[in-house]
Amino acid sequence: MAAPSGFSYSVRGDDVVIVHRGVTAAVLRGRRAAEFLDQVQTQEPQLLMARVTGNYRRGNERAARRHPRNAG
Repeated sequence: MAAPSGFSYSVRGDDVVIVHRGVTAAVLRGRRAAEFLDQVQTQEPQLLMARVTGNYRRGNERAARRHPRNAG
């Protein structure tokens, strides 16, 4: 799987705005914004922003849906 890319963030007052390829993907407020700012110092920023926005599950979702174990 390719590493996430195209994310950036900016701090506006107490809010953190995460942008993915020029489009606002998430706005974090309060405790979540503070946690994000702490974590971005110690973790890979692109991966962290992908996880926060939910834009990290790419690749095998369709294949997993067709797997016999997941047939319902």
